[in-house]
Amino acid sequence: MIKFILKKIGKLIGLLAAISILSFVLISYSPVDPVRSYIGAEIARISPEQQKNIEAYWGLDQSKPQQFLQWAKAVAQGNLGNSLIYRKPVSEIIIERFTASLALMGLAWLFSGVLGFFLGILGGMNEGSTLDRFIKTYCFILASTPAFWLGLLLLMFFASYLGWFPVGLASPAGILSEEVSFVDKINHLILPVLTLSIVGVAGIALHTREKLVEVLNSEFIRFARAKGESGMKLLWRHGLRNISLPAISLHFASFGELFGGAVLTEQVFSYPGLGQAVVKAGLGGDVPLLLGITLFSVVFIFFGNFMADLLYVAIDPRMKIKTVND
Repeated sequence: MIKFILKKIGKLIGLLAAISILSFVLISYSPVDPVRSYIGAEIARISPEQQKNIEAYWGLDQSKPQQFLQWAKAVAQGNLGNSLIYRKPVSEIIIERFTASLALMGLAWLFSGVLGFFLGILGGMNEGSTLDRFIKTYCFILASTPAFWLGLLLLMFFASYLGWFPVGLASPAGILSEEVSFVDKINHLILPVLTLSIVGVAGIALHTREKLVEVLNSEFIRFARAKGESGMKLLWRHGLRNISLPAISLHFASFGELFGGAVLTEQVFSYPGLGQAVVKAGLGGDVPLLLGITLFSVVFIFFGNFMADLLYVAIDPRMKIKTVND
């Protein structure tokens, strides 16, 4: 197990290095001028000398390789640099924004997993029925539905037309954070969580259904049915372990889709999370913040895949034997 963990850490370090270089190269070719974006409409009042001073203060007057080497050296020492837009350390911004996004992504990840697994079981247990066809059609529609489009529909209907939920933000406007109640926070989370949950259901439901159909048509299930087992007893004793492994792997591997969906959802609902920071950094040419969030997202997604591997071993001891032999 220690050897397995060390190999994973080595892969993560190599992945971070490759992503850092690729991301910096792509950002370097961005047409956005950080100085002009930061100053905004007042750019006409700023002299060329003042613009050069700002570039020198931010280190933008250096060549691209020098900028990258300085940034990489600082990252190796645990310093992600300072945001050009927020004028704060990048690490502080990531922690602050991710804390807000964690509630949104965590609830959506949990609900989509449970609902998708349940729908997959219903479809697989009733293969070929009207219920099965309805679940497959529902999932296929969701799989082709963009998160931002679904969020706009929910926003227009439930917030604008019916007025059941707030239009956006993470708390009521004009109220101090200390005065915001838990109910208010939940009320502002419902529509964003619902958007991410609905979109995330399709993959896990379809995969679970296909795996359950495969298991139910296997030889050992036929033998169990010959002994008189059927229904939920058959599923509980012979099916759940076989379909839970791929479901867990797929759901933890969906961290990347979850993160990407959260970026779009937070924009639609003006939710002050990590997704909004990404968009603002991109539009403002904030290279340190963009690179910092990129590295954080890589670690976040890698953690999901790593947890899936560990749960594989916990659920199926045969995976541990295979890992040791490898």
